[in-house]
Amino acid sequence: MSTHYKTIKEIAGPLVVVDQVKNVKYEELVEVELPDGSRRRGRVLEIDGDKAVVQMFEPTQGVDVDGASVTFLGKTMQVGLSPDMLGRVFDGAGVPKDGLPEIVPEKMLDINGAPINPFTREFPSDFIQTGISTIDGLNTLVRGQKLPIFSGSGLPHAQLAAQIARQSKVVSVSPDGVKDAGEDFAVVFCAMGITFEESEFFINEFKETGAIERAVLYMNLADDPVVERITLPRIALTTAEYLAFEKDMHVLVILTDLTNYCEALREVSAARKEIPGRRGYPGYLYTDLSTLYERAGRIKNAKGSVTQVP
Repeated sequence: MSTHYKTIKEIAGPLVVVDQVKNVKYEELVEVELPDGSRRRGRVLEIDGDKAVVQMFEPTQGVDVDGASVTFLGKTMQVGLSPDMLGRVFDGAGVPKDGLPEIVPEKMLDINGAPINPFTREFPSDFIQTGISTIDGLNTLVRGQKLPIFSGSGLPHAQLAAQIARQSKVVSVSPDGVKDAGEDFAVVFCAMGITFEESEFFINEFKETGAIERAVLYMNLADDPVVERITLPRIALTTAEYLAFEKDMHVLVILTDLTNYCEALREVSAARKEIPGRRGYPGYLYTDLSTLYERAGRIKNAKGSVTQVP
């Protein structure tokens, strides 16, 4: 049951502090209604006694401490999923940005997912061929594992990410050599904090090569709300888990650029007035990243797999 409050105490950047709250839960979705009737979305980031810190998905400009009301919706953030998502382009909130109709969801899943039980994990085997000799020959991308790519300023990491997404395929190794395994394969491409030029490059690269037919693209631009950058990789990984474990596909998730994700965490941490760690990043940065990386894997008795290239 939703509860309404008109007790906004403070607004700091993307955060709204609501006082005198009861029975509010961590990660709960929130709607903030402005005096003109417009609504903006957010989620509960922290609870301290009767005080809740709400992280807004949209700008806080125009939100009035006295006139706005806050509604706690009693549910966590979910994403609607369907096989029809393949071949589509979405923004950082999971809304279609390719001019095509909304997806009719087959299933709604919590974006935070659930950690894979270590006992049910299948030992990684077989590999995904990227068509890049230094990866395939020297640092093989094994299905169900993570293969991070480190880059420097000015280096063509965007082109490399697009090349991996375009060329990757599932193969099997036998005494007769390496050949296409003929299994269902999909790419979930998640871009965070990129420029409009980079977004157009990725979309055109996928469309011109036909790789978009087996891909789901999520694009968060640099001028989009910073909070989208934090939720987007979780939306992408939830999509990958659905395709892998519900639709028996081998899914490659490409997350670029995780530097932008970490800077978004730093920005929100600064707004919360937390004690900074090294280079101003929050002390829980690596713990937070582990919640993304540990969602890669294979599960016993499941045909699909989730592989990550962050």
